[in-house]
Amino acid sequence: MEGRIIDVNGKKLYIEYSNSFKNKPTIVFLHDSLGCTQLWRDFPEKLSEATQCNILVYDRLGYGKSSPMPTYERDNDYMETEADLLNDLLDELEIKEMILFGHSDGGTIALISASKYPEKTKAVICEAGHIFVEDVTVKGVSDAFEAYKTTSLPERLQKYHGDKVDMMVKAWTEIWLSDRFRSWNIESMLKNSKAPLLFIQGENDEYGTLNQVEKTISQVSGSAEKFIIPNVGHTPHKEVPEVVLGKSAEFINRIVNSQ
Repeated sequence: MEGRIIDVNGKKLYIEYSNSFKNKPTIVFLHDSLGCTQLWRDFPEKLSEATQCNILVYDRLGYGKSSPMPTYERDNDYMETEADLLNDLLDELEIKEMILFGHSDGGTIALISASKYPEKTKAVICEAGHIFVEDVTVKGVSDAFEAYKTTSLPERLQKYHGDKVDMMVKAWTEIWLSDRFRSWNIESMLKNSKAPLLFIQGENDEYGTLNQVEKTISQVSGSAEKFIIPNVGHTPHKEVPEVVLGKSAEFINRIVNSQ
């Protein structure tokens, strides 16, 4: 897929969009707190092939090849703001029907998007998302920040994000490690999510417990199932890509072909 920059409300976002399958939904990939389009590698294309669905992969503002963030400061509802920007991006591309695949922060944004824009959402795959803050999440972010300060992680991230890395890491760590964010919770929104949901999580996820999964699938209005993978951490689609690919394709095909 060829990438391009698109202007959405004055924000320049890097996207890769393939819409060769007519009358099929678009799988929208939402990356994690340190991720970007490039870091999905060939996973989106493989899922597209397995489902015959279109795909949209993009870098959120401040990540990858998109424009920098104006500031590292984030409000508690920053992921809701991202869901609204995604909706505007979909309007710009005239995408009427989406299947969301989000990882970590992207998984949370997927849940929020499905809750705020149910008319556009055909299905949701949430991988290692969060709906509230846990002690293990705070510890995970703190450990990652320590690694950023003491290892070659900055250089590795610069390969994908260029000179935006410091701002990106500061934006992520400051909000998640702040006292004010401990009260963040999106459970009240979940009842508005009506699309079928698949929640994927590694049993050894270092950023969240299975409470995130159980409380999510019990509160959405649509059908919901969980897929817990043993001996896997926070990034199942990288740790066991074929397992996640197979389960995701089966889930999507069941929904798309049941129409």
